[in-house]
Amino acid sequence: MRGWKGGFRRLDPVRGWLLDVYPSGPSEMTAWIIAENGERLKFTDRFTRRIYVSGRMRDLQELTKHLTRSRSVVDWRLVEKRADIMDSKPSKVLEIDIADYRRIPYFARRILRLGGYEKYRLHNIDVPVSQAYMYEKDIFPLAYLTVIDYEGRLSYILHDSVESIDYALPPLRTAWLHIRPEKTGVSTSFNDPIEAVELEVDGESVAVDGKSEEDKILGFVEAVKREDPDIIFTRGGDSLLFPYLAHRAFVNGILDKLILSREDLPVKAQRSRGRTFFSYGRIYHKAPIRRLFGRIHIDVDNTFIYASCGMEGLIEVARTCRVPLHRAARASIGSIMSSLQLYTAWKDDLLIPWKKREPESFKSAWELLVADRGGFIYEPKIGIHEEVYEVDFTSMFPTLMLKKNISAETVLCKCCPDSKLRVPELGYNICEKRRGIVPKTLELLLKKRLEYKRLRREAHDEELRRVYDLRQQALKWILVTCFGYLGYRNARFGKVDAHIAVCAFARETLLKTAKMAEERGFEIIHGIVDSLWIRKAGASPKEVADFCREVSREIGVHLSVEGKYRWIVFLPSKALGGLPVLNRYYGVFEDGEIKVRGIEARRRDTPHFIAEAQMSMIRELAKARDAEEFIERIPSALKELRRHAKALIRREVEPQQLLITKQLSHDPSKYTHDVLQAIAAKQLAKMGVEISAGQTVQYLIADAKNKHAHSRVLAAPHVNSKTRYDVKKYLEMLFSSAENILSPFGYSMQKIRDYVLHQEKQTLLNQKP
Repeated sequence: MRGWKGGFRRLDPVRGWLLDVYPSGPSEMTAWIIAENGERLKFTDRFTRRIYVSGRMRDLQELTKHLTRSRSVVDWRLVEKRADIMDSKPSKVLEIDIADYRRIPYFARRILRLGGYEKYRLHNIDVPVSQAYMYEKDIFPLAYLTVIDYEGRLSYILHDSVESIDYALPPLRTAWLHIRPEKTGVSTSFNDPIEAVELEVDGESVAVDGKSEEDKILGFVEAVKREDPDIIFTRGGDSLLFPYLAHRAFVNGILDKLILSREDLPVKAQRSRGRTFFSYGRIYHKAPIRRLFGRIHIDVDNTFIYASCGMEGLIEVARTCRVPLHRAARASIGSIMSSLQLYTAWKDDLLIPWKKREPESFKSAWELLVADRGGFIYEPKIGIHEEVYEVDFTSMFPTLMLKKNISAETVLCKCCPDSKLRVPELGYNICEKRRGIVPKTLELLLKKRLEYKRLRREAHDEELRRVYDLRQQALKWILVTCFGYLGYRNARFGKVDAHIAVCAFARETLLKTAKMAEERGFEIIHGIVDSLWIRKAGASPKEVADFCREVSREIGVHLSVEGKYRWIVFLPSKALGGLPVLNRYYGVFEDGEIKVRGIEARRRDTPHFIAEAQMSMIRELAKARDAEEFIERIPSALKELRRHAKALIRREVEPQQLLITKQLSHDPSKYTHDVLQAIAAKQLAKMGVEISAGQTVQYLIADAKNKHAHSRVLAAPHVNSKTRYDVKKYLEMLFSSAENILSPFGYSMQKIRDYVLHQEKQTLLNQKP
């Protein structure tokens, strides 16, 4: 910490970038700044967390008698705030300063009990303290600013804006952490000592010397201190690597010296199981956060945004939505998006409800039938189609929410029962007197994304194009989530009626567009929610572009041409043969780019070898200029399939290329049947790896029909280049992937098998699993 003057701390202003913010005491925040001169500076700030209580005035006055006796309360006062999202005017509420932010949940539950769970509503309770600090100070991660420290209180002068698209970033120092255990048994465990620790900086390994395990750990700590990275990347750092490192430090009696933060705080040794949760019909698992202080730890195996959009996308959403970098790396898209809504509410003096109470409006059975319909679709016409144009609405749902002012408090508002703005089919009124919090949030996101897309098109520098593309992709994920959160039961500013309203406007939009297309002689080949595939003999690119411009003007949502296909194949259901599937197709654009959806090559659980085999067939078919040539090239595609089948039969395929990835729907011990992923999970559990529902496991099929369940598969850590695999099972998967793309042309599984294996049958018969 820098100097003291005259009995109190007074520091010169510092200009730089905000790297990290976190609570460092009951009423204290710490901020780390990357100064313009390259220094990494720590500042502390006194910060009192505030919560709010609303209710009848006499009940609030009664509550104040209890506040004077509470050790959790520093001070309280009556202020005017909007206590409910449906309120158009502020009302008197109780503002309470809390002595220790960690006691807020306990204190809030106590107030609820005092009021019999009916008298009081609580607000701003569970906003993360770091985000509350940034909302209050109006700052954001990696903001360029000046910090002024006067007597332990910080003030910030912002020279940056979340609206900026050409912002400058500091030269971040990054490093990768790698640890290799010394394998003492069949598989690795926490009892295995460390063989080597490596810190990789700028692609080069930093030497970590040491003969004993203790020396290696201390050498690594010293290397981190010496290189002083701002960001440390790991693979499995949250779930495995950091807990393992801490355990080995504990075994060696040096846990208190395992300091990787810029703060003098050792890494914690406890092995938490993380969190398993259910969302949108699936089980998910989030590993516990292994937090560093003053540095950012990013576990690339426990992050969605970084994995999808890289560091550029992660920084963009952290800045735009005001979420600390370490949390943005691990949080769900919904949580990140919610932060922007919370900030908007905070600045509008709208209190954030702790327990959402906004109910869905009553509906008759007929109203439910009309309302709960989702998006509109045109079933695809199965088979191959030539010269098809794909046209897409840009951010249709967010744009409709913005332009139609759709938000929880605006749909069916009480102040505008005679509003002229009505929801199609349903007749719901939409507020005309005030702008909803959701549209306010979306305006910034839509504006920035469109600007990034424009810059990407115009940029001549390849690196700039990449940066702009990653940033717009990250914002796209946020925009997609905005719509889903409108109908999410726990969303602070969501309501089912608003979600239904967006779907109604979207159906109307697609129907109007389809009608305009048919009036201009286009045939609808397929349509789904916000995209149409259209065809017209002899239609020029200009005619399609003119059609898109006309639709954009008429409807108010931008429609653009995704591209023109030489040919596109829409596929039938595998389970219900003959019936079309909405999002399963493959095709090739005029420029040769291939697009596939819903087939094995796009599935995350498909082995790499199977996905590559399927894509090699499609690449062969993509050489065809039209449907006639496509049919002629099917034998060539089957030759590609035969080449991959031969490699399997002759065991020329590396076992790692055949690993299957599956997500667990239960804890390993809860499975009642020996499904393959459960067997693999149990093998991992025996190794000492903590496995929970929602996590993914990788395994190789060794002998699918073995009567001993544990011998049917091998978990990924047991697989090496010499491991034998079940050739017949993988051939079955290979042929199934081929049938999937060729079934519209009369190729069944049996026909494909006979065609491919007629020269390899004897070899296959002689193979053992």
